[in-house]
Order: sequence, then structure tokens, then C-alpha cells
Amino acid sequence: MSDSHGRKSLIEKIIEQQPLAEHIIFLGDGASEMEEVSYIYPEKQYHIVSGNCDFNSNYKSTDTLTVCGVKIMFTHGHNYRVKYCTDDLENEARSLYAQIVLYGHTHVSNIEYKDGLYIVNPGTVSSSYLVIDIAAKAIVPIIVNV
Repeated sequence: MSDSHGRKSLIEKIIEQQPLAEHIIFLGDGASEMEEVSYIYPEKQYHIVSGNCDFNSNYKSTDTLTVCGVKIMFTHGHNYRVKYCTDDLENEARSLYAQIVLYGHTHVSNIEYKDGLYIVNPGTVSSSYLVIDIAAKAIVPIIVNV
């Protein structure tokens, strides 16, 4: 999920729609709301980065996570100038040997696959979010419209 901008109820609604989700990744601009929601649903594992609107946040702006042997880089994206292109983001993900890179900031959902790397933006929680099913030898990213 990304870019909630104060809409905590939408985050809660999305988590309730995905009861089997084990990991919740939040891509910034609403990190404090996401942290509040993490106390409501403590059985999930939360991974949060801060965005350009997360003032005074203690979260990193970029982080990585490995799930079922798949390395995921996740960031808000503003430090990689994703509103113009994703080249810098893609280069960073490849330097970290990630198989998936997640970003927000643009509020536009998008899934690309380039030479072994998924480059994915879930959009904003007011319109969409991302579900990634990672199984043996398969990665299936799906944008879900709200």
C-alpha cells in the first residue's frame, strides 16, 4: 500500500479484505497511520518506509525484505525521481539483487517486468493496492482496485 495521506480507514479496509496476507508493506506518505493500524492487526508483519510527506518519521526511506527467497526492495520513490522515470530506481534494485521493487509517490498504479525485475507501484489507497503472491518458482503481482 502507499500514499494514504490521512485516510487510516482505507488502510484498515484493505487489510480486512486480505485476511491471508502475512506481510504488509507500506510505501510512505501515511507512515503514522500505518503504524497505528499495525496495533489493530498485530498478527501481521509490517514493513514501513517514509515518504516525502512523512515529516519527522523515524522510518527509512528505502528498505529490503526477503520473502520465500524473493528479495524485495521498497521505497516511496521521491528520492529516485520516479515521477519522471524509474531508471534510478531500477538500477538501485538491480544493485541490491532484488527481484521485485515497490514504489509509491506517483499515485498511479503500474506493473512492469524488465529482465527479471518486477517494478511495481500499487497506486494510492484511495484507488488501488497491490497483492503479491509468492509461491514456489512463481511471483504474481496483482493490482486490486478499491
